[in-house]
Amino acid sequence: MAEEVLPTPPSSPTAVVIDNFNRLTPRQKMAGAAALALAIALLAGVWMWSQQPEYSVLFSNIEEKDGGAIVTALQQQNIPYRVESGGATIMVPSTRANELRLTLAAQGLPRGGSVGFELLENQKLGLSQFHEQVNYQRALEGELARTIQSIGAVAGARIHLAIPKQSAFLRNEQKPTASVVVSLRAGRTLEPAQIAGIVHLVSSSVPGLAANQVSVIDQNGALLARQRKQDGPALDDTQLEYVRNVEDSYSARIQRILDPMLGATNFRSQVMADVDFDDAEQTSETYTPNPTPKTSIRSLQTAENIANNPGPIGVPGALSNQPPVPATAPITSPVVPGAAQSGPIPLNSSKTATTNFEVDKTVQHVKRAMGQVKRLSIALVVNHKSEKDAKGNFKNVPLTEAEVKKINDLVREAVGYNEKRGDTINVTNTAFTDPAKEIVASTPIYKDPEMIAMLKEAARWLVLALVLLFVIKKVIQPLMRSVAPVVPEPIEAEDENAPLSAENLAERADQMVDSDVSPEVLELELAKMSYEKKLARARDVARKDPKMVAQLIKEWMGGGTSGEER
Repeated sequence: MAEEVLPTPPSSPTAVVIDNFNRLTPRQKMAGAAALALAIALLAGVWMWSQQPEYSVLFSNIEEKDGGAIVTALQQQNIPYRVESGGATIMVPSTRANELRLTLAAQGLPRGGSVGFELLENQKLGLSQFHEQVNYQRALEGELARTIQSIGAVAGARIHLAIPKQSAFLRNEQKPTASVVVSLRAGRTLEPAQIAGIVHLVSSSVPGLAANQVSVIDQNGALLARQRKQDGPALDDTQLEYVRNVEDSYSARIQRILDPMLGATNFRSQVMADVDFDDAEQTSETYTPNPTPKTSIRSLQTAENIANNPGPIGVPGALSNQPPVPATAPITSPVVPGAAQSGPIPLNSSKTATTNFEVDKTVQHVKRAMGQVKRLSIALVVNHKSEKDAKGNFKNVPLTEAEVKKINDLVREAVGYNEKRGDTINVTNTAFTDPAKEIVASTPIYKDPEMIAMLKEAARWLVLALVLLFVIKKVIQPLMRSVAPVVPEPIEAEDENAPLSAENLAERADQMVDSDVSPEVLELELAKMSYEKKLARARDVARKDPKMVAQLIKEWMGGGTSGEER
């Protein structure tokens, strides 16, 4: 049998790749190209997903006009953004949120949906006085709203001014009023001082507007400041704050006096103050029933009346006009020697004296001040004291009655205890729990924001690594095996020019069979052998695996040989 002449296999790796690629069927080539394209697209998609930045809120609860201006500014700077909540929220990459917020603020964005005095800059000729007044009122409302929005807790504000038309008659004059609606940020509230500041800001900006004619409400409709009458009672929400301040003042007194003796962590105090906010006035007049002799004389009046012997009376010429008959009775009154009788002797006399003293009256007008403490209730709990036992170990023991009484007396003096007004105090001695032994429920690890961010970043890179591994194992390696298989290094003999023996040939064939070598490479290696070497190899294979040789011969006999004759 003539020796079979096989084509010389390509020597360079590039030639091997081209030759193997040309041996693939069109369907295999299309499948390999599709798998490679799918792998590249998958890697690119995962990479873009992993590099996608996190978005944070740039502005929220903005007007449509401001949203359009902000989006236009972002588009001009080629900055990615998202619009959510129906256009009321704009989100940008977290790394640039603060920078963009400052940049847009320098451009006057957002304007808050209100106009200010810039409305008066473009006034048209021919406007009526009514339109000018309306524009001025709109501009004033917008400027006041912008000023109120500068407060940290206020996210937005709207102001409605009711300014009546000026009248020449004082009787028909009406005072202006104002209403303010504020939208507070999440979790924020306005302090009473801030509410008062908003009220006085609005009242000071409008001529003739009194502070008690300004109403302030929040976005939930809660009334923060209401209109009050000038003669109304001065009652407001500051009463609770005043009560808290009074109670805190008494608690601070107790703490200052017990801290050096017990320690700040060994007692707790609570004070409840009953404060009287009644506004009362009292007027009283007091009269002394029996004035003293030293009382001042207010007025003195004296009257004296003396009646003498009447003269002749009656009708002249009548008998009744006759002088009376001289009296025959002896005169008993002694006659003063040398005294002449100048007139008739008086027959009747009377004397009256009236003395008016000053009235002893006391007028007292008392107006009680608001905020007087009517009653105090004090609760004090004291921890057990720590003492050493005989072994030198510390243990907690309760206080003695004398120590509790000493603490009670100190607290009484510190707060100005008054039994007449009904003050009460209760001192209790008990063991406190150890804060170090308390089980504090920490935040679960799956709710920790930092841990969540780390897990997201790790998951992103893990997905990218898994996809890359899948592409390498399932796409790249099969393609490389079919197109550019790895050729094993030839086994060097002791003498390259010496012919291989049957034993060496069999050993080399076994190594090639055992190794992961494709049939094409095995066929190229067998083509390099001579006829004797092939025969020796065939005998060796038949000796080692007769079943395989029998199966091969059976296939030749049934279907014929597919290769060339040897």
